[in-house]
This record gives sequence, structure tokens and C-alpha cells, in this order.
Amino acid sequence: MNRAARIALIVSAALASVGFLALAAWQFQRLGWKQDLIARVDRQVHAEPVAPPAFADPVSKADEYRRLRLRGQFEPREVLVQATTELGGGHWVLAPLRLDDGTAVLVNRGFVPPEQRAPELHAAPNGPVELTGLLRLTETGGGPLRSNVPAEGRWYSRDVAGIAAQLGLADKVAPYFVDESADPAQPLRYPRPGLTVIRFANNHAVYAATWLALAAMAAAAAGYLVREERRRTPL
Repeated sequence: MNRAARIALIVSAALASVGFLALAAWQFQRLGWKQDLIARVDRQVHAEPVAPPAFADPVSKADEYRRLRLRGQFEPREVLVQATTELGGGHWVLAPLRLDDGTAVLVNRGFVPPEQRAPELHAAPNGPVELTGLLRLTETGGGPLRSNVPAEGRWYSRDVAGIAAQLGLADKVAPYFVDESADPAQPLRYPRPGLTVIRFANNHAVYAATWLALAAMAAAAAGYLVREERRRTPL
């Protein structure tokens, strides 16, 4: 190997070490974000349910997974959103709940398997209802590699504005949706509520340690190559 190739190898090892350090720093940032998320969700889902935000109030990430208590009446319309859950593949059933103040809130009533997707098999209750659920932020765009196609009624994400438009909802539509919570006092039924994912994998510390180890190995390799180059090159 000539000297130019050896120098290129040293530079490559040094750059690899720097790159691995950058990846480790990114994983530490992700670790902090994930720890904050887990703590916030745990705090929100175990709090007492509160009234929904006023229609004019802004909603942010800090509000997500807040427990709400809703009172209103379901309108006889719905949208199915493709879903994969612990029960398998199927759909979420989203239906508008008209609150006492006239605001429409999209409620994810729960999961239905393909054989239960017909509206008559999971009709929303008639008359006034009261339910609790978790506030969720709108999911625009669609799913991984799949875009929502409203004109064909194909939904891969719970896009509040898009679904509200398809349902023909007018003004006063809440900018969020609510995942209905399961009532342990009620028998199991479809749509099956209470399937919100509230436990999140947190492997960022392991990933960061892996990148740090690779950075150390690349730095050691660069150091070894530098010493060898100095030994080869006479002063």
C-alpha cells in the first residue's frame, strides 16, 4: 500500500470515529426525548379526566394523551382508518361526537376486524352519551409509504381535517381526535376501545453505547495507523 492510500485510510478512520460520535450524541438526544414522552404519557393517562379544551383554545404536544370526559351525541356517520393492533389487522372506527356546545369531536370508538367493518355491526349508541378517552393530535398525510386517498375513502392515518371534510362536518370541529377508553364494567364489544399504545420501547441508551464503542474502535484504528505511518516515515 502506498503512502497516499495509507493517509486516506487514516483520514477515513478518523472521519468514521467522528461520525459515530455524532450518531451517539443523536441517540442521547433521542433518549432524553423518549424519557420525557414516557413520563408525560404516564402522568397524563393516570390523571383524572377533565373537560375537553374550549374550541378556541390551542392544542399542543403537551396536551396529547390527556384524559378527557366527553358528553354529547354521536352523529350517524363514520370513517374507517386502516389499523394494525395487538388484535391483528383491521380498522379504527372514527365517528363525530357532537358536544353540548356544538363542537364536533372525532372519536376513535375502537378497533374492528375485517369481518366487523359493516356499519350495522358496530353502530354508535343513540341519544346522549358520556365517555372518557385520550386526546390525540391529528395525523396528516397517511401511513408509511401510503398516502390517504379521501376521494376513494382510503385512510391510513387519522387526519382530523381530511376526515371531517369527508364526513361533511361544518364549523366548530375540534383539531384533535379522542381515543375512547375501555370501560371495565362493560362487556367486550366491537369496536374494541382501549387499544391506544401507551408503552414505548426505549433502547436509545443501548444504541448510544453501540455508537460510542464503534467510535472508540475507529479512533483506536486511526491511532494505530498514525503510529505505523510515523514508523514507516523516517525523520
